[in-house]
This record gives sequence, structure tokens and C-alpha cells, in this order.
Amino acid sequence: MNTLDAFARRKLAELEAAALRRSLVDTERPGDSIVVRGGRRLVSFSCNDYLGLSQHPTVKASASAAIAAFGTGAGASRLVTGNHPLFAELESRLAKWKGAEAALVFGSGYLANLGIVPALAGDGDVILVDELAHACLFAGAQLSAAERRVFRHNDVAHVRTILGAQRGHFRNALLMTDGVFSMDGDLAPVAELAEVCANYDTWLMTDDAHGLGVLAKGRGSSFVLGDKATVPLQMGTLSKALGSYGGYLCAPRSVVDLLVSRARTLVYSTGLPPANAAAALAALDIIESNPALTAKPLAKACAFTRQIGLPEAQSPIVPLVLGASEAALAASRRLEDEGFLVVAIRPPTVPASGARLRFAFCAQHGDDDVARLADSVARLHRDARPVPRELG
Repeated sequence: MNTLDAFARRKLAELEAAALRRSLVDTERPGDSIVVRGGRRLVSFSCNDYLGLSQHPTVKASASAAIAAFGTGAGASRLVTGNHPLFAELESRLAKWKGAEAALVFGSGYLANLGIVPALAGDGDVILVDELAHACLFAGAQLSAAERRVFRHNDVAHVRTILGAQRGHFRNALLMTDGVFSMDGDLAPVAELAEVCANYDTWLMTDDAHGLGVLAKGRGSSFVLGDKATVPLQMGTLSKALGSYGGYLCAPRSVVDLLVSRARTLVYSTGLPPANAAAALAALDIIESNPALTAKPLAKACAFTRQIGLPEAQSPIVPLVLGASEAALAASRRLEDEGFLVVAIRPPTVPASGARLRFAFCAQHGDDDVARLADSVARLHRDARPVPRELG
């Protein structure tokens, strides 16, 4: 056995012993909220296709037409092969929808944050990031030469303390948070953070991957109070409520122009296939014209939390914290036996002793399926005695 193989086997054994080894499971998504695993049809509550638009006939037709017209790939980076007109149209639409001057589309949400953060913050700057922010925000911060400060989850007072004591030591400051936290489902206090950031000349950036399309009639977490909060940097993805693939940043025109030259994950990555842009544009049409559809995922989540006595959902994401990874895996298997797919979420995705079931509610979920799931989880809750995490 060579040293590479020995290393991998040892690491796998360590993960197995801690109930942290992952594996890929063949799963088909034929439509709506149904998946097929091992020949069994399950109702999935582990999908971020919140509005079912990846399966929408109009969205699929738009993608197919783009493939027929333009092919399956972009050919090179947008700077080398040229900027396809579909991307200019998509960026214009995204900027208008999010109340920004301009937008820039990336290959994925993860690539967006890996490119945006180090392009905006460097040596002599400081980055503040919520302790529960998505891994790609931390990854972007790690690629930057800026110093990093982690603040307590959604703790505006802690942010104010850090900035009050340290802002004067740095040239520029960037604060990053999820708009909707992907593993907890709670919302960032965006308006309060915006006020603090304005007072301390700090740039606020929100990752709204799980807000676009499902909050504030589809406009996202910056709009939950009605008027848009002062968030100069609104990042998000095309891969969840929009049912396509890719990432974006909505920002001032000057910032977008800078990133076209300095965001390495844009400059040195092949552009998205035009079909992805076409699908996202069709999805935006649906979202903008159908606010009732955008309200359904949260309504389903609230019905679920009411039935089992959890704090009312703030987003389509509802966690049930069970603590140990083994407990979360066992609960996931039990729900699968009852016809539901609810994947266990384990460290390092969540904090140590924070393994959980993460329920994602979609517009296509039938009310009967939501009620059946709630009954099953209530029984599991009584048997396993989990500790539910407060959602706000």
C-alpha cells in the first residue's frame, strides 16, 4: 500500500468512526417533490428547488431553445470568448429586481464568493463574518489578505463593539452574512446591520442564496421590511429558487466593472453555458409575475412548524437539531422508511454536537405530505428527545 492510499484509508476510517463519512447516492428527480432512490419513490424535503422551476415547462423550453441556438457550452471565459448577450440581459434583469445599479454572473455561488471577497478586501483591510455564514464566505475571506473577525451569530451589538474598537485600525472594512442561513433557516437582521455598517463606513455583503424567490414576493432578504435595506453587495445563486445554475452579485456599477478585471473566478473560469442564463431569465419572468407562488414555500414551512410546535419558520428552511451525528443519521433513515427524504446534516457543515435534520419546503409539496411529515417528525421528536434550535 502506497502512502497516498494509506493516507486516504486512514482518513476514511476516522470519518467512519465519527459517523461523518459521506457518500453519493444515485437519486432521480422525475418532477415535483418526488425523488427515486433504490427503486423507491420518496417525497423529498432536502431540495432547494423551492419553486419547482427546474422542472417548469417554460424554463426547460427556454434552456432547450438556447442549446439548439448556441450549443451546450460557453467555450472559454467571458473575457476571452466574448460576452454572450443572454448574460447581459440576465445581469440587467437581476440588478433591476434587486434594486442595484448592475450585476455580474459567475459560474456558481461558491465561485462568486471566492472571487468577490479577495477582489474587494486585501492587506490593510478587515473582514467581519457571521460565525454561521456559509462556507464559501469563509473560503473567500481565507483567500483575502485582509484580517478576519468572526462575530456572534446575528449579534448586532457584537458587530458594533468590534467596529467601535477596531474600525479605525483598517483602511476598508467588509461585513458578510447570509441573508437566510442555509442550515438554520433564520434571517439576518439585514436592516440593523446596514445601519451599523453605515455608521462605521463598512461595506455590507449578503449571501441571499436562500432568499431570492421566496422572501418579500421573491426579491429576497434585503426587502423583508418593505423598502430595500442599504445593502451595496447582494450576492446570490441561480441554482435554488431560479432552478438553473450559477451565481451573481448585484452591486454598484463601479464594483461590477472592477470585478470584471479583478475577480479571478470570473477572469479565469469558463462562462456558464448560455442555456443556464436562458433558464434563469425564464424563471425570473415567473417569479416577477407570480408573487403567490413565491409565498408558498414559507407557508408550507410555517404549517409544519405549527403542527409540531417549533418556533414559526422564518424561511423555507426548518432545522431540527439532534446533537450527535449518529442520532441525525438514524432519524433520517427512519423518515426514509416512512417515505420521506430528509438528509442528515453533520459537522463540519454545522457546529460540533449540532447534527440535525434540515427540512426544505417547496411550493410543490402537497399539504397532505407536509402534514404526514409533521406527524412522523412529531413521533420521532418524542422518541429521540432532540433539542430544537431556536429559529430567531
